[in-house]
Amino acid sequence: MRDSAEGADGGTGVRVRAVLTGDSRTGALVRVAVALVLVAVVVTGYRVAAGQGTAGPEHRAGPVRDGGGPPAAVSTTTATPGGSGTATRPGATTTTGRVPGTREFRWEVRRVTARELGRSWRDGCPVGPEDLRAVTLTHWGFDGRVRTGTLVLHRDVVPAARRVFARMFDRRFPVRRIRPVTAYGADDDASMADDNTSAFNCRFVAGSASRVWSRHAYGRAVDVNPVENPYVLDDRVLPPAGRAFLDRSVSRPGMIRRGDAVHRAFVEAGFRWGGDFGAPDYQHFDRR
Repeated sequence: MRDSAEGADGGTGVRVRAVLTGDSRTGALVRVAVALVLVAVVVTGYRVAAGQGTAGPEHRAGPVRDGGGPPAAVSTTTATPGGSGTATRPGATTTTGRVPGTREFRWEVRRVTARELGRSWRDGCPVGPEDLRAVTLTHWGFDGRVRTGTLVLHRDVVPAARRVFARMFDRRFPVRRIRPVTAYGADDDASMADDNTSAFNCRFVAGSASRVWSRHAYGRAVDVNPVENPYVLDDRVLPPAGRAFLDRSVSRPGMIRRGDAVHRAFVEAGFRWGGDFGAPDYQHFDRR
């Protein structure tokens, strides 16, 4: 029986017919077997033509955790700083923790222009637009949903910041919102009052008598959840709503405290914490 079903030439048909004429029951079984083989061949051919074959390694993307090696580029869809829409930009550099989805970490990097930076940049700033990058990333909100935001950072800080925000995402640390300060007319007070997490802003050190550039002016500093992590300058609390979070002995959602997961993530990535300053700035992390 095996010999009668093998081969693809005309001889195969002759051998099958010989068996059919010898025994009616055997012939019926052979006809059923041949029919099943033909159906399988046709279905397989259809799936291949439709592109539904088994996916190879290039179609699969597993999770990349912190320290898990370089992430794979999967998309060039990026968001405009301060904008709500997305646009595909040629040459965009995209890295992601997993395939983009509803509950997954995404980190997309692209160049920015002076026009996009708006009032947050001007001639005479310590760095130019060519040194800055806009990063579109996903983060957990206080409502337990995955949100998307945009940070403007110095290009040298981008890899370290990615490690930190990937860890924050992993821990489901809630962030109220992440928008470039351009969305607030580069007004730092307005950005803080809105509990906005931001990075680049060409400005001087707040509360300083001398005109010293802030690390934000270099794109090397990040302020995280300013309301939950206020800046305490003498008897002033910035933003004012942060006064409700002056007691740092009890952990509350969105707060950063010494030794917690977010604090460790920043420190391990080479950032220093403003909570250690003479005037505590709990929201602030910067990197030289």
